[in-house]
Amino acid sequence: MASPNATPVPSRGAQYATLAAALLGWMFDGFEMGLFPLIGKPALKDLLGSGAEATVSDQWFGVIMAVFLVGAASGGVFFGWLGDKVGRVRAMSLSILTYAIFTGLCGFATEAWHIAVLRFIASLGMGGEWSLGVALVNEIWPGKSRAFIAGLIGAASNVGFLMVALLSIGLTQVIGSVESTLLAIGVSEEMTDSLLRNSAWRFLMITGAFPALLIFFIRLFVPESAKWEEEHATGKTANWNNSDLIGVMIGCLAAIGIIFIWSPVAKDLPAILAFAVTLVGLGVALAGFLYPVRRYLSRTIAAGSLSPADGSVVIWRMLFGATLAGIALLGTWGSIQWAPRWAGELQPDTVDQKYYAAALTQIATATGAIISTILAAMAAGRFGRRPTYAVLCLGSFVTAVFFYRFHDTFGPQFLMAAFLAGGMTAAFYGFFPLYFPELFPTAVRATGQGFAFNFGRILAAIGGLQTANLMGFFDNSFPKAGSLLAGIYLLGIFVIWLGPETKGRELPN
Repeated sequence: MASPNATPVPSRGAQYATLAAALLGWMFDGFEMGLFPLIGKPALKDLLGSGAEATVSDQWFGVIMAVFLVGAASGGVFFGWLGDKVGRVRAMSLSILTYAIFTGLCGFATEAWHIAVLRFIASLGMGGEWSLGVALVNEIWPGKSRAFIAGLIGAASNVGFLMVALLSIGLTQVIGSVESTLLAIGVSEEMTDSLLRNSAWRFLMITGAFPALLIFFIRLFVPESAKWEEEHATGKTANWNNSDLIGVMIGCLAAIGIIFIWSPVAKDLPAILAFAVTLVGLGVALAGFLYPVRRYLSRTIAAGSLSPADGSVVIWRMLFGATLAGIALLGTWGSIQWAPRWAGELQPDTVDQKYYAAALTQIATATGAIISTILAAMAAGRFGRRPTYAVLCLGSFVTAVFFYRFHDTFGPQFLMAAFLAGGMTAAFYGFFPLYFPELFPTAVRATGQGFAFNFGRILAAIGGLQTANLMGFFDNSFPKAGSLLAGIYLLGIFVIWLGPETKGRELPN
């Protein structure tokens, strides 16, 4: 007989509705993330003008990707905090609305910095949606299903990446029909031309607003986490204080300062000043993003609901998780995410392949990622979290170096290498949804894992900003820069053993 105090088990229908909503949210999240790496080059060409130097375009490309990562990190902490305070479902709805609306607004940008600002706001929601969806699904689905569910979480985002590439190719093939349709519904010729020129990047950005419709489904069919409701009933959620968000704001501003110091706007500043600002800014960002959790823990300890030792464990695991995520994210955003752009600059094996080089490369990497995220989560469930992460790091380094150093033309062999590298380096995103929820108790789960995964994005942003600089150091050779950045994976082989092995354990209460 079940204990009278046991957490109520939601109905099967509620479980599937939650999973469907979360998977759709992650899929559209991946769609939004995949947009700019694919269409960034034509977008910047349009916004900067055809006379802009290639180095300026490269720098803006890196800055916009870095700003996105900083926003996602800030959103992961903010919306994670909101989810722990007011509930997973309400906070997740707001996060999806944020990323959908502001991605769509990118289609109306007229300057490169407009894209940076709008992508930053959109990424707040993307970072939040990840942490909230992972917390909600893990708390509603039974433990024995979590490994497979974690794999689906990672796969869903990469289905979104795949959709972007397929839509790009399909739109190119039917551009005439799209143009006729827009004109038929009353869109002016000038507006139609603006929407569809330069690979139709504006049109693709505007389609990013579509996920806002998902909110209606979430509010109607997705139940709140019973685990969170138990915490709310005990009064623990009241220990989250609105004033603590000042720390997140300060941390966010510090991270943006780092981005600014490496942006084209500040290109004339001395390098030593840039490195000094980076170190100080990183320390301030770390303290700021940790501040809400530290204040929550101090109030909970004062109330006698938590021991100081347990509070220290939470902080340590947040830092540990951020290191694991930072290694994987730096490899992804500093190296593999540039692959579609690099592919478009290579000589093709045949003339027909060149036109779709960027899109085909993204299809290859996304397809590999869809498969690998599921396999990685299942492997972690069978063989353990620590050995699985170590193997993923080694495999990511080998496949990334093989991809960049042994391919100099675009063709079938290039795409196969992209499939392997994209799959192996993305496998972490099936691993993290399984491992991170196991590191934190219910009361701080959304905030803790939101910080762990998303603060890693700031580390990745700082490293990714150096991709363009490394390219300049290596005579604009992206393969050399990408291969060097892939070396970060080797660090993860050793770091993972500092954390706990959670195989076979239930989520902590």
